[in-house]
Amino acid sequence: MPGGRLTQPERQQIALGLADGLPYAEIARRIDRPTSTVTREVMRNGGPTAYRAELAHHATERRTHRRKQSAGRGPSASVQPDGRDAEAVRAYEEVFTTVIMAAGTPRMMARVQACLYTTDTGSLTAAELVQRLQVSPASISKAVAFLESQGLIRRERDERRRDLYVVDDDIWYQAMIASAQSTAAIIEIARQGVGVLGPDTPAAARLENIARFLDFVSESIARAAEQARELLHASPIESAAPIESAAPEPPAGPGSTGRVS
Repeated sequence: MPGGRLTQPERQQIALGLADGLPYAEIARRIDRPTSTVTREVMRNGGPTAYRAELAHHATERRTHRRKQSAGRGPSASVQPDGRDAEAVRAYEEVFTTVIMAAGTPRMMARVQACLYTTDTGSLTAAELVQRLQVSPASISKAVAFLESQGLIRRERDERRRDLYVVDDDIWYQAMIASAQSTAAIIEIARQGVGVLGPDTPAAARLENIARFLDFVSESIARAAEQARELLHASPIESAAPIESAAPEPPAGPGSTGRVS
């Protein structure tokens, strides 16, 4: 049985096995590794749905490099002032980054998001982000501009009049509402197409179904976001209650049974 770190071809085999729905034990058998090795590899690199061989390989290389740097600075460097294990925090941030990237966010932007989410304050200045992520100010400037445009972070000013980039409980609410609102243009243009193409044509029927589907989904998202926000801002006893579905009934078009086809 081979020892040492997983190779990039082995990680590619793991990714293929996950894509085929194979259990960890079968993937491990195919690459002649212990099942625990495969399980640990997948879970620390985004989980079975977000695992990517190339991202996992690069993340491992970065962890190895940082461990060597920490070892050179002595044992005290691995413990943060708050008692957290610095290496464990860095490893978690890398996994978090990988998951965000798998959802479609570019790498630098994902790193900034993960960094902000794992701070106790939920906010950092550009200079602090540069220091924590060890990247250029230009990289941070581009990343925060993108995240702010998507409603995923908020910019404030601190007492020293510096820009402060913030994530808090309200950020995801605002992002969900923005996502729901962004579909309005698609709904409108789809319904314009119904008039242009003729209401009795297959193309028009397709566009009407698109509009109805998006209308239903966006309204459901907006209602669920409102309900979740109310519960999160309620007292601890009230917020412990389960969130019930607030989805509206699907809109019924002319001659429709209410089902979105």
